[in-house]
Amino acid sequence: MANNLDDAQAELDSVEAELEMVELQISELLEKQTKLNSRKNKLLQTLEGACSSAQPSGSSKPRKPSFSKQDLQHYEESDFSWSEEVQAKLCSVFQLSKFRPLQQAAINLSMSGKDLFLVMPTGRGKSLCYQLPALCSKGFTLVIAPLVSLMEDQLMYLKSVNVPAVTLNASSTKEDSKQVLAGMIDKNSPFKLLYVTPEKIAKSKLLMSKLEKAYNMDLLARIAVDEVHCCSQWGHDFRPDYKLLGILKRQFPKVPLVGLTATATSNVLKDCQKILCVQEPITLTAPFNRPNLYYEVRFKDNEDCVEQISQLIRERYKNQSGIVYVFSQKDAEAVATDLQKRNILAQPYHANMEPSDKSLVHQRWSSKKIQVVVATVAFGMGIDKADVRFVIHHTISKSIENYYQESGRAGRDDGSADCIVFFGFADIFRVSTMVVMENTGQQKLQNMVAYCQNVDRCRRAMMAIHFDEVWNDDECNQMCDVCRHGNDYITMDITKHARDVVTIVEMASSMDEKLTPLKVCDAWLGKGPAKHRKTIKVTSLSRLEVESIIIHLLLHGYFSEDFSFTPYTTHFYLKLGRKAALLKKDNHSITMKMRRRVMSHATVSQSIHLAEVFIFHVQAVLFFHRF
Repeated sequence: MANNLDDAQAELDSVEAELEMVELQISELLEKQTKLNSRKNKLLQTLEGACSSAQPSGSSKPRKPSFSKQDLQHYEESDFSWSEEVQAKLCSVFQLSKFRPLQQAAINLSMSGKDLFLVMPTGRGKSLCYQLPALCSKGFTLVIAPLVSLMEDQLMYLKSVNVPAVTLNASSTKEDSKQVLAGMIDKNSPFKLLYVTPEKIAKSKLLMSKLEKAYNMDLLARIAVDEVHCCSQWGHDFRPDYKLLGILKRQFPKVPLVGLTATATSNVLKDCQKILCVQEPITLTAPFNRPNLYYEVRFKDNEDCVEQISQLIRERYKNQSGIVYVFSQKDAEAVATDLQKRNILAQPYHANMEPSDKSLVHQRWSSKKIQVVVATVAFGMGIDKADVRFVIHHTISKSIENYYQESGRAGRDDGSADCIVFFGFADIFRVSTMVVMENTGQQKLQNMVAYCQNVDRCRRAMMAIHFDEVWNDDECNQMCDVCRHGNDYITMDITKHARDVVTIVEMASSMDEKLTPLKVCDAWLGKGPAKHRKTIKVTSLSRLEVESIIIHLLLHGYFSEDFSFTPYTTHFYLKLGRKAALLKKDNHSITMKMRRRVMSHATVSQSIHLAEVFIFHVQAVLFFHRF
């Protein structure tokens, strides 16, 4: 009887384990089906001639597009009552002879009183689409911008072309504020653009009172919401005060609104539409591609990599302006100091600096008195310096959207420019603890890590997926490291290694121990505590290869994040993921792609010669894909 019960229990355990794996497989297939259906629908829209440059937003119900190709062509013409004045000021004030794609349509729509969302790559001239109409309209245009640095950059430029523009922000003096508030209700309109932060709209009853008077006097010509993606909590740079901007359209319904961004997806725009209380905005979407930018990913030789960066700047970018983005304010100070020691004119820029000091750094960089700004993300949005020849990321961005926007500050003059990100193992977990409280923070970060690891797909193709665009790799013209260097990678089976490292985490969990990714690396390399070395199967792989496998397992669900909070910091630990059980199946396999520089003599998995890894990519091959 006892034996029968034992047999039954053993069989039950086996069935439950198999059911768990079947559920995992079903989950995988459903996830894949969803992605394929989404891609299929987008491709069908393209083939059916859906207007890719002007897509209607609003209700999600299927309906006839409210803005067609014919409508777009109409607004791209120059036979409106204001067209002559617009063209004249384009030449005389902004010193431009012609419009870039979609600029003229956006300007005509705004002048026609239409609500508009404009999605246009960084550096393609979004600001002109409200600055030029402001000059050709009665009264002033209200511009909401998220950062003081953005407003300062715009004001510096507008002053240089003699366009009257002012700002109201936390650093404005009482006298300046008094003059601006009075000017808002002056029929002679002493300024054409008023820049404010969303916090000012949310907290200043006096400002709202003056806006209401200006509205009643027909002096509030339009509202421009720059970096409109900040409205949406699903956007990559959500700011709570942006959620309160809906008051503007509720209070001033007759004033046209234009929302501008470089990165918003259709879902983010729908969210912005609701938040801003815009009924049926017209959405103009320019192609995301910036053909003059070269995208590259480099591995950090060490966690600092300042020597690599300084060598690049000295040899490739001598006397050329650039930005180095870093993770934290502390990093900004440290990296700037290290570059200065290497005879590079660099200054830090971050949110904790005094406003006057930030303005001074900005001005000195704009006038080429310093070569490099070492900055956190507090510097950049709306920066209009045309001749930035390089944007280097000392640490990875927290999302592809952020990276696209930050790197897009290069090459605004249409000259060639480089966008280089330095990718390090430890950086992933530093950034991960920073975005832990964001709704989609971990998924977006993993997409950025996948971008960095990719070895066989055009970098632009990786970006296109996130912006709902169909991309042809031939259009890259070898302007990314993957397309330029071709198929310089190998594929290897890492199933055995995956089982070994998963066992390490599994054993630690059974002993109520938590391991950071760094400790998992050390343990697998035989550098952990002596008590563990007897039970752990030590690997002969290099540290870089070990790190790549661990990241692969994390990205593909074999490991999962386990965060622990203290009063002072957030810790990142590894735990078994939902796919870890699949490794117990003999017919489950995982392969991995990695780029090579020099073939090594290490023997891994039945004498496969591995490359010395400096960029790697991972791809899970599940046995049920054969079906």
